[in-house]
Amino acid sequence: MSVIEKLTKPAHQIKMEDIIREGNPTLRASAQEVDLPLSEQDIILGEKMLEFLKNSQDPVLGPKMGLRAGVGLAAPQLDVSRRIIAVLLPNPEDADGNPPQEAYALREVMYNPKVVAHSVQEAALMDGEGCLSVDREVPGYVIRHARVTVDYWNKEGQKKRIKLKGYEAIVVQHEIDHINGIMFYDRINEKDPFEQKEGLLLLK
Repeated sequence: MSVIEKLTKPAHQIKMEDIIREGNPTLRASAQEVDLPLSEQDIILGEKMLEFLKNSQDPVLGPKMGLRAGVGLAAPQLDVSRRIIAVLLPNPEDADGNPPQEAYALREVMYNPKVVAHSVQEAALMDGEGCLSVDREVPGYVIRHARVTVDYWNKEGQKKRIKLKGYEAIVVQHEIDHINGIMFYDRINEKDPFEQKEGLLLLK
């Protein structure tokens, strides 16, 4: 049974042991484009990836299943070298602790996503980035574009274009890097990990 056949079995829920770690060659390969129209297998895989992110963010289910909380997952992290990413970005509570009107700022499975335009301005998360495929902390600013325009196909087979900025832009760029064989720490300045170039937007 192939990896994708195992992952897309009806009873299978993606867990941490399904996620490959740094050093595995799949994480350094440029993933294959997904054929259109989408196969049922690719659609199911996308749904399972989104389900994993939802479970990982659940305060009860996440710890029970032993999941590390994540906001994005790419198919190569599951040892499936296909250009599929899932992102699930919750909206925060308001100042009074009330739940947001819309649960998610971004909830999408993207097939063959591609950055088609980006800002000159660069951005980085103040606390750095982490990755479900990396079991260690790598300190430093991960330099990315502050704003991006991304083209992709959704599970209905529709072509979409989305403009993202700030944290949403950073998460999607992190996942698109995965399908191009790039790890987040490749974007940290080795000599000066916390170098602040002029105009760098630091996000909390």
